[in-house]
Amino acid sequence: MKKLSVALLSGGISSEREISIKSGDQVYEALDKEKYTIIRYDPKTDLARLVSDASQIDVALIILHGPYGEDGTIQGFLDLLNIPYQGSGVLGSAVAMDKVISKQLYERSGLPVPAYSAVKRNDVFDPKDLAEQLGLPLVVKPVNAGSSVGITIVESMDDIDDAVESAFDHDDTILIEAFIPGIELTAGVIGNEVLNALPIIEIIPDTEHAFFDYEAKYTAGVTQEICPARIDDALTEKAKTYAKKAHQTLSCRGYSRTDMILNNEDLYVLETNTIPGMTATSLFPQAAEVAGISFPRVLDKLIELGIEEGKLKKR
Repeated sequence: MKKLSVALLSGGISSEREISIKSGDQVYEALDKEKYTIIRYDPKTDLARLVSDASQIDVALIILHGPYGEDGTIQGFLDLLNIPYQGSGVLGSAVAMDKVISKQLYERSGLPVPAYSAVKRNDVFDPKDLAEQLGLPLVVKPVNAGSSVGITIVESMDDIDDAVESAFDHDDTILIEAFIPGIELTAGVIGNEVLNALPIIEIIPDTEHAFFDYEAKYTAGVTQEICPARIDDALTEKAKTYAKKAHQTLSCRGYSRTDMILNNEDLYVLETNTIPGMTATSLFPQAAEVAGISFPRVLDKLIELGIEEGKLKKR
């Protein structure tokens, strides 16, 4: 059987370039070389080469994070080149990347979210007024960033201005939301027309990390990840249902991972990742492994779904 030609895209120009390269390395190692001819591209330097090679490429694996990778930009570029790819298209990628639009759509679909306010750089506002409205602690984050880049948990009025400034370093619009204490959960789904939910993961950062921040995400041993999560069957099913609903609400395709917080019996949706991390410490591959799906098989499935979706677009 003829090998499929796979364009593996990693690197890019976002603040998450380093983790994208690491993810790309591990994806390359895991892909079955008997099935695939793998050609690597870094969008920072190789877009012209990708254009030149486009007619010879069967499918792309986008292992990019943050702006110009997860936000629909590279997806639109691949659409123009007629190269199918795994995961969400332009619409789903752009919508999921924007935390404000995501929250608005979650709310309209009935998914519970923490109270929040969106602020643009040139808006006239008093952060302390917002703190009084939403209560402390607060979570301050850029609207378009992943991997917890630029996020601060604010416990004191005195720290709000610095947190806002830090978030604005990464984006022109920021989100200020109520901090919900509780158990951090994440739920992956995979599929196009039919969605299958993976086992729920419970995330426990060590005591030096107030939340699942960049270091906690990507440093082995810093965070304890328990799969399946230690929650009852009813909450497990609710989390899976929320993950599927979030995926569909944001027009995602192929796969996604939705982060949530469980406060007593109340479950809140935080955000949906359209290109979950693919390193040894990443959550989506861990959940798949517990479900009996090896990392190489996950990649096979994503390629299959990407080709399937590409055929639908041509109709």
